[in-house]
Parts: sequence; structure tokens; C-alpha cells
Amino acid sequence: MSVLKSKVKVALVQFASGMPEKVVNFQNCQKFVARAMQEQPDTELVVLPECFNSTYATSEFRKNAEVIQDASPSVKFLSDLARKHQITLVGGTIPELDPVNDGVYNTCLIFDKTGKLIARHRKMHLFDVNIPGGITFQESETLKGGNRCTTVDTPHGKLGIGICYDMRFPELAAVSGRRGAFAMVYPSAFNTTTGPLHWHLLARARSVDNELYTLLCSPARVPGSGYQAYGHSLISDPQGNIIAEAGEGEEIIYAELDPEKIQQMRRMIPVVNQVRFDVYHDVSTDAK
Repeated sequence: MSVLKSKVKVALVQFASGMPEKVVNFQNCQKFVARAMQEQPDTELVVLPECFNSTYATSEFRKNAEVIQDASPSVKFLSDLARKHQITLVGGTIPELDPVNDGVYNTCLIFDKTGKLIARHRKMHLFDVNIPGGITFQESETLKGGNRCTTVDTPHGKLGIGICYDMRFPELAAVSGRRGAFAMVYPSAFNTTTGPLHWHLLARARSVDNELYTLLCSPARVPGSGYQAYGHSLISDPQGNIIAEAGEGEEIIYAELDPEKIQQMRRMIPVVNQVRFDVYHDVSTDAK
């Protein structure tokens, strides 16, 4: 039996998020998700961008952080959105405040079609980079890194979840792949320096490594903003083909994920059955 139970229609919503006022981001998000459901009513899985509810900046993460509870503005908004449209919703990311350790995390929340929160993923690998002539960004100035891999059960099968910079670490995708995921989903905000370098390459590599689909959802580019997202939300199939891709602006992309595409790749090149764990370690066996 395939890891993907049946064909599933997905929508990646690339919109201009990152406005200072959360309500503006909510309104924009709601508008685009409603449009997606009107254009493709059979859509069952919707993905939002990284930091969809607030500004992506180290100085703003704590200001916008929320404790994950039913009454929190972003949690309630995402829950209502999933319930209203009867979708599995990968809710991009929001800054999360942990009241136990007072830490702030970059967190993805996943909801089922009843609006129930079924999983959360805290960005594990923090974006601390210094590219001369390109970009300097230090998420660790205000964020903490998560310490758990996330593979979530949905009606369609299992989804692996990562966030942006997590994509550069193949072990995370390998864990979900070994646990039976049919896709890796990365809400992401690569920038205009790293995006042209590696965005497509990394998506295709994670797909080919694990013979599954890879979904990257970026914010749209906002001229004049402090952080310029790359855009180009995309979907890569198990052979590493880009089957849908956005441009730089506000756009919704759609694709149908097909279990036969996964099975076909695994029949042709059965790497999932040819691993040599007698020689090297299976990272999924002891991953949290």
C-alpha cells in the first residue's frame, strides 16, 4: 500500500504576509484561502508561508509571540479557517512563546478539518548566516530551536514538517521519510540571496533523497519591506520534477499529489529498500 492513500489536491498560498498588524495578515490570508477554495473546491490540503501572521525580523519575534492555546489570536484564526473550509491546514509559522521557559520559537501549527490542532513543529535549525555582500541574519538572537522531528498523521497519510532552514538538513526529511511520510512540507522564507542559490535544488534533493513530494510555501515579495522573501513557492514530485511554481508576487499554486508517482519511483529506483543500515545508522530509530 502506498504511503499516500489516494490522490489529494493541495494549494500553496503565497501572499503578502509580514505586515505589522496581525489583523491585516489574517484578512489577507483569509481572502486568499477563500479564493483557493473557490477556484479549486476539491482542495483538501492547504499550506501557508513562514511567519504568515507578523513581520519576519529578530526585533519583532518576541513582540508578536503567542502562547499556543485556543484563545490565542493566531491559533483561533487558523482553527476557524481549517474548520470553515474543511481542510487539513499547515498554518505556515508564527512566533510562539513558551510560558515554561520564556523562550520564543518559530512554530508551525497543523490543524485537521474540524479545526483541531493535531501537531506543532518548532523550527529546529536557526537561520544564523553571514554572506558578505548578501545577507546577515541571526535568528538565535531572539529565537530558540526546537528539539523534535515532526511527522503528523492526516486522512491522506503522514506529512513530515520542517521550516525553512530545516530544509538544508537532510536528516530531518529522512526521519519523516522512514516514518512513512508521503510529503515534506516546509513553510519557508528564503531571501533573495539564498533563494536563487539553493531553493529549487534543496526541494528537488529532499524529494529524490526520500522519493516523496516536497512542498515549499513562501511569502510573496513585498517591495520596500525590511526582509525580502524569494517567493517561488513550489511543489517537487518524487522524481525531483517541479510540477508547480509561483513567481514573486501574490499567487496560489495547485497540484494533485498522486500515490502512483511515489510507487512508480520506488519501483524504478528502490532506494528505500536498499539502504545499508548494517553500515551506517538509521537516523529515524532514535530521533525524538
